[in-house]
Amino acid sequence: MQPSVHFLLIPRKQAYYTQHPLHALSTDPAFLTTVRTRTTRLMDLAADELRRQYGDSSVSDKPYNSALEVLMSSTPDPPSPSQRAALLPPGRDWHKEIVAGVHTHPSMNHLHIHVFSRDMYSPWVKHKKHYLSFNTSFLVRLHEFPLENGDPRFKPGDWPAWDMTCWRCGRNFKNKFKALKEHLEEEFQEWKKE
Repeated sequence: MQPSVHFLLIPRKQAYYTQHPLHALSTDPAFLTTVRTRTTRLMDLAADELRRQYGDSSVSDKPYNSALEVLMSSTPDPPSPSQRAALLPPGRDWHKEIVAGVHTHPSMNHLHIHVFSRDMYSPWVKHKKHYLSFNTSFLVRLHEFPLENGDPRFKPGDWPAWDMTCWRCGRNFKNKFKALKEHLEEEFQEWKKE
């Protein structure tokens, strides 16, 4: 899966290397707090990257971009990023386009947390599993932790057989991956313009 922005947060403490993410994030409050703090920073970085890539195409980001252009060209010493934030209109909320979570059955042995943009359009999405793994309950979002003992997401069942539903409009494509990919290209073009 390769949306426009995709980061992995990988803990460096050996104690977490081989732990299952659902278990570690549900039973270790200190670890969950640390992950949330670091993920927040990554989400900020991801939102900034989306603005850099698509801000010029976004109707709701036009006031921000216009004000930024005036601000940056009106002084020989441009304000720092923290100062800029106070001087500019908010523009599009790129943070709402960012998702953070873990897979119920991770693809790597090393514990990792995904931080990615929701756009879901890429030539690298080549299989139904790629799409399902980031757009169903197979991905447990970070804000859902800690999970209760016995939560069904610990055993997701036959997830590759699940229907594919568009992340944006909710249309069900059942098992028609090619049709979904064509649709996602259209949705991507519209999403950029919002």
